[in-house]
Amino acid sequence: MNNLNGITIANYLHAMDTQKVRTCFTITFTDEQYDRAKGYVDDMKRHPNRIFWQGKQDKTDQELIIEQIAHRILSGFYNNEPFVAGKHIMRMDSSTNV
Repeated sequence: MNNLNGITIANYLHAMDTQKVRTCFTITFTDEQYDRAKGYVDDMKRHPNRIFWQGKQDKTDQELIIEQIAHRILSGFYNNEPFVAGKHIMRMDSSTNV
């Protein structure tokens, strides 16, 4: 505990232990979702300095499109109501042996 100008400050910060977990999702997507992701990737090509490209320079267009679809599904961009993502996520496998 620290005392600053008559105020007692208790330090209860505790760093949480972290683990690496590798997770593989099997997803489905619609033609509309594919077209939207393709449009996004095409737009990003016109902006080569954006953070989007960090670590993605050597990926194919198909890899970028599928990655964008997965990102949107898993982060909830396509979810207008609770549990909607569940219809796109067919399987999830996880391992802590990374």
